[in-house]
Amino acid sequence: MKEKSFEKKQELLEAALNEFSSKKYEDASLNSIIKSAGISKGTFYYHFKDKQELYIYLLESSSKVKWEFINKNIKSSSTEEKGDIFATFRLQARIGAEFASIHPKYHNLSRMFVKEKDNEIYDTAKNVLIEDDINPLNEIIENAVKKGDFRNDLPGEFIIKIISHLFTHFEDVFNSEDDMELGNIIKNLDYYVDFMKNGLDNKITREDI
Repeated sequence: MKEKSFEKKQELLEAALNEFSSKKYEDASLNSIIKSAGISKGTFYYHFKDKQELYIYLLESSSKVKWEFINKNIKSSSTEEKGDIFATFRLQARIGAEFASIHPKYHNLSRMFVKEKDNEIYDTAKNVLIEDDINPLNEIIENAVKKGDFRNDLPGEFIIKIISHLFTHFEDVFNSEDDMELGNIIKNLDYYVDFMKNGLDNKITREDI
């Protein structure tokens, strides 16, 4: 994500969050956002090309804020809570749910984004968000491979690819209104982790499957 800095940037992002977290992308009004932020159209277009660029920037910003919250709380958690990578994934899900309860507008933004699944903006934004998420996720998985959290009869590169794919495409599988309820997100993430654990845990061999 390219950082941008200008006067009333925070006001613009707050106005955009209010608009995009309550309306679908097509229905969201850029004019309303600009007016609510108290900036001129000239100022907006100097920093952003159009509504799409603002929308994707907001999604990236919200993802960054969320992961900063998760990582901070992960670091302060006990070693027992973190355990192996599967326990860490479960812990991340619960901290993510805590973030959503503290910042409901960010959660609503995610819910509205999932509703764009059949629209071009979804694929455009998803490709950008995957690029942002993939490197930190790969680093976590690589460290777990080195620690021996996974089966040693599977190549590390395969494990990295399969887990990265599962997590970056979570919303493609669980995308209904019910799935996006906080309780169901945690439950579905637990299913996801159980699915990975049953196939990749270092305590499980190919003969056990």
